[in-house]
Amino acid sequence: MRTEMLQKILNELRSSSGDIEGCAVISLDGLPIASSLMDSIDENRVGAMSAAMLSLGEKTSEELGRDELDQVMIKGKNGYILMVNAGNDAVLLVITNSAAKLGLIFLDTKRSAEDIAEIL
Repeated sequence: MRTEMLQKILNELRSSSGDIEGCAVISLDGLPIASSLMDSIDENRVGAMSAAMLSLGEKTSEELGRDELDQVMIKGKNGYILMVNAGNDAVLLVITNSAAKLGLIFLDTKRSAEDIAEIL
């Protein structure tokens, strides 16, 4: 039941914008909990890489006096990768194309992360 609810949130997030190419809920240990990713993406590898990025981001944020980490954003030639805390136990990963309207993506992602945190 919980996985189905998370999957519904991910599907709604992905359909909220044509700029979102994929999204996933990943545990802080790097394990995929639910995902809506392209077939070419290995969700286990994405989970492991996301956990490593979050850990590094948290340490960097604390070390540089920025307090608790809110999000990690990576920009590449083909788009953005956004990781946002989704409660104490998970992170929401969002993959967008390069034309993404980030303000709207941030808003939709934050709402989805709050919904996910309530479920987890």
